[in-house]
Amino acid sequence: METKHSEYLKLKSVYLKPVKEAFVSEEQLESQWEELNYLGKPDFNESLNEYNAFKSIFGKKKITMHSFPFNKSVKMDSIYCRDASIATDFGMIICNMGKGGRIEEPTAQKDIFITSNAEILGEIVTPGTLEGGDVAWLDKNTLAVGHTYRTNMEGIRQLKALLEPNGIEVIVAELPHYKGKEDVFHLMSILSPIDKDLAVVYSPLMPIHFRNELLNKGFQLIEVPDAEFESMGCNVLAIAPRECVMVSGNPKTKALLKAAGCSVYEYEGKEISVKGGGGPTCLTRPILREA
Repeated sequence: METKHSEYLKLKSVYLKPVKEAFVSEEQLESQWEELNYLGKPDFNESLNEYNAFKSIFGKKKITMHSFPFNKSVKMDSIYCRDASIATDFGMIICNMGKGGRIEEPTAQKDIFITSNAEILGEIVTPGTLEGGDVAWLDKNTLAVGHTYRTNMEGIRQLKALLEPNGIEVIVAELPHYKGKEDVFHLMSILSPIDKDLAVVYSPLMPIHFRNELLNKGFQLIEVPDAEFESMGCNVLAIAPRECVMVSGNPKTKALLKAAGCSVYEYEGKEISVKGGGGPTCLTRPILREA
């Protein structure tokens, strides 16, 4: 049996936006990185090397990879392909981006889904905004969504209207201002479920009510230390229960994962992850998992 209602079951197929189709060239990076609020300009050749190593993890695990192609209407941020859509068992939900420079990404993804005959459940429309990095499946009947500068209450209302008639409970996490409107701060900046009862979290920025919801659902919480939050220690992609991918350079979080019985695969992400604020969950749009 296959499902889309999971962040942690065995990954069967995933969409990626290859770095060469998103970053395109040194010239495109030079023209876009500042306006999109990257920490620095990624090096194009180093980005290719990092991305090849990242993709090799999926190849070794025999996960089917699909690619979003080059599209001239989108910018370098399109490499973080989780954000433009949400996978559900009832069809894809097409998002509406809260970051202005990414406004064309959902339509570009929708075109690919239609071409591949994927079912579309619905779309988030203006004035609603919703980004995929702000949602995470906690279990097959529960989706968490962050109220952030990227995802507004109207977007959440539309999300609930699509999912609640199908028996899905939508839990809202009210996230803090933190660094403000221009920063990349999604729900999955502070939460990565990696098994039915295990999640990586950064509690200092987690709402008390939402954190208690996780504990009430039986989650054990792996607490990312302060020193590893900015280096994306909390952004962990599960490719199977307690089998996960993370950005290298977070040894304390890695040790905590291993102590909890997890297998950990690392990739160097200085160019493709840290500079743009997008770890392995952001770089992927998981489609099918094995229930």
